[in-house]
Amino acid sequence: MSPRFGKKFRTSNPSQDIALTHAHAAGVDIHAAMHMVSVPVEDVPKGFVNADDKLPLGVRKFGTTTGELEALAAWLKDCHVETVAMESTGVYWIPLYDLLASQGFEVYLVDPRQTKQAPGRPKSDVLDCQWIRRLHSYGLLTASFRPTDEIVKWRGFQRQREMLIRYAAQHVQHLQKTLEEMNVKLTEVVSDIVGQTGMKIIQDIVRGVRDPLKLAKHRHPSCKASEAEIASALCGTWREEHLFVLKQDLKLYEFYQKQLRECETQIEACLRQMQDKSQGAMLPPNPRKRKPEKNEVRFGARELLFKVSGVDLTQIEGISETTALVILSEIGTDLSAFAHEKNFVSWLGLCPQHRGSAGKIFKRRTRRGANRVARALRMGAQGCHGAKNALGAFYRRIQSRGGGGKAIVATARKIAERVYRMLKYGQEYVRQSQEAYESAYRLRQEKALAKKAASLGYKLVPETMSS
Repeated sequence: MSPRFGKKFRTSNPSQDIALTHAHAAGVDIHAAMHMVSVPVEDVPKGFVNADDKLPLGVRKFGTTTGELEALAAWLKDCHVETVAMESTGVYWIPLYDLLASQGFEVYLVDPRQTKQAPGRPKSDVLDCQWIRRLHSYGLLTASFRPTDEIVKWRGFQRQREMLIRYAAQHVQHLQKTLEEMNVKLTEVVSDIVGQTGMKIIQDIVRGVRDPLKLAKHRHPSCKASEAEIASALCGTWREEHLFVLKQDLKLYEFYQKQLRECETQIEACLRQMQDKSQGAMLPPNPRKRKPEKNEVRFGARELLFKVSGVDLTQIEGISETTALVILSEIGTDLSAFAHEKNFVSWLGLCPQHRGSAGKIFKRRTRRGANRVARALRMGAQGCHGAKNALGAFYRRIQSRGGGGKAIVATARKIAERVYRMLKYGQEYVRQSQEAYESAYRLRQEKALAKKAASLGYKLVPETMSS
């Protein structure tokens, strides 16, 4: 081993050449209006004549209707295909994936980045499906992670809820804009215009109340602004067109709130139908006493999530009920697809991708992607900025050294590792105090300095205070 490198790198066995891994494999090039399918030529039934004489013998073109997809599956069975590889193109792959999986095929959903790296290769639909089949037959494609069907069902409801929250937030902005156009300074005296105080005031304005003193009577006791300050901010111009827009914006916001409640009912029913993995254990006490979040679900999500997963993820710093809902709805409770927590963190895109040569690292950027779990973990890590616990101390240490962006990613990785251990091994989470973390970090620093001093021929001696 060259002394230039500080550690031994894993190398492949030169005696193991690329061998055929999947003999009866098929490759599918996914499109919106048609799918191009390639199978081995030797697996095509004898006497088969392709309807399209321009296509090679092992390639067929199918439509995307349900009947065409069933014909595609029947064709693969006639060719004795056992495994199928396809690219994750938009949402067009979902119907075909579900149909093939339900009929017993081993389906590989592949990231397009795995198939595009072939410089100089001609590009066409026929060549694409043949290239996918060829890579898959030699075991050069890795299947994307996809949870079980019951988790996919729950995930669909959860993603719909997130979309409804975004739509409702747009109408909150419309309400704020309309109030400003009427010179009603409600946003200056109320922190949330769709809170208890703000909603009652807006609803009264829509009903026709114009007296600022009457509107200010809706002030909640916890509101920071006084009743007189609220009344002085509610002297508006009350133009007819602005009142009409305000009324419509309010109805739209209330409509999306109704849709949210219906969606949460579906999520609750889905969670109650899932297997109880808590084995009768009691839910641990909530470690944090805090106010409910603005977009928190309206049912006991923490208790249901504990029964579904067997662990309480909200025990981890930075993870609330809402964050735990997102995490479990995206990855489920079975993490056997990830052999180690490093594989899990890499899938999330929360670790740097080293790009280097000759012992030099040129890039250490994290992988780009829109992973919903990683985004939820980053938001949870951001909340650890001022926390008086071990993760908070870790966040501030990384922030002082590399900035806020790196601190968020590093802390999110710490949280992800804790999530993996709890779900994979059922480990009970033990909180570490800020003092214990700082003491352990100081001890590691002392050991590192003593080792460095010894390598230079010195001995590190602690300073003693003279009496």
